[in-house]
Amino acid sequence: MDARITRTRRSLQDALLALARERSLDEITVADIADRAEVNRSSFYQHYSDKDVLLADALDEAVEDVGAPILEIVGPVSGPPKELYGYLQHIEQNADLYRRVLGDHGSPLVTGRVRDRIERLATEAIQRAGIPGFDGVPIDVLAAGITGSALGVVRAWLERDPLPSVATVTDWLWRVLLGPGGAWTEQPAVTAPGKAKRS
Repeated sequence: MDARITRTRRSLQDALLALARERSLDEITVADIADRAEVNRSSFYQHYSDKDVLLADALDEAVEDVGAPILEIVGPVSGPPKELYGYLQHIEQNADLYRRVLGDHGSPLVTGRVRDRIERLATEAIQRAGIPGFDGVPIDVLAAGITGSALGVVRAWLERDPLPSVATVTDWLWRVLLGPGGAWTEQPAVTAPGKAKRS
């Protein structure tokens, strides 16, 4: 894809996410997004048919940003990868937006795109890692289960008030994904990357 197209689309995505942290998605217009991205409305419509398609792309990119490094992990890890923590930080920063997207009245287009991207990444990760212990379970079924579990944990997290910390939900999500049979023999406290663990 042409670099200028990529830059314009990323600018529009960033603009929408920034505006959604300031006010409700319903209050944001295409003109608002174009102004924040410093492009004109015709440029918006050259790339996106409407706000929902733009939002789907923005959240899709967020999943891709975290997914690519996770796919590079080789062999077992002793705790949640820092990329997972980073993705949950992104969700926390856009909590109101994700509550709406993942809620009962969210956009089917946006929710479906997020789910599909996570399933594709899960499928690729399973194929690359050759995860043992799932003989006889089709990869698409396993990927769907991982995706449903992950989105379920995130939705339950976002419904809490006050919102538990990113470190807490990273721990929750990692334990749920490992399952009871994959519990750590040592369970180190989850900390933000670069921060010392509490003794």
